[in-house]
Amino acid sequence: MPLKLPKPVADYFAADAKDGSAVANRFTPDAVVIDERQTYTGRKAIARWKAESSTKYEYSCEPIAAEEEGGKIIVTAHLTGNFPGSPVDLRYAFVLAGDAIAHLEIA
Repeated sequence: MPLKLPKPVADYFAADAKDGSAVANRFTPDAVVIDERQTYTGRKAIARWKAESSTKYEYSCEPIAAEEEGGKIIVTAHLTGNFPGSPVDLRYAFVLAGDAIAHLEIA
């Protein structure tokens, strides 16, 4: 059975397979992403982060679980690719603002 995700979150994972700009467009203009202890603020920084990580590694990402917790949408995704530690399950904590993502922390 396919995982039911809120539209902005489903759109993020669909865009993740494309490019940095496609991902950045899923966020609010002043959104924040925290990944690998680095913080990226705003769509330009988010697009750059995504483009750099996509250039550095090839990977596939499949959401496998989702729940709401304290106003956040928590998605566990299984990643496989040519990065150190592959495969790995990562936790994506999304905060939504309407039909966009305002905050994302990946751990």
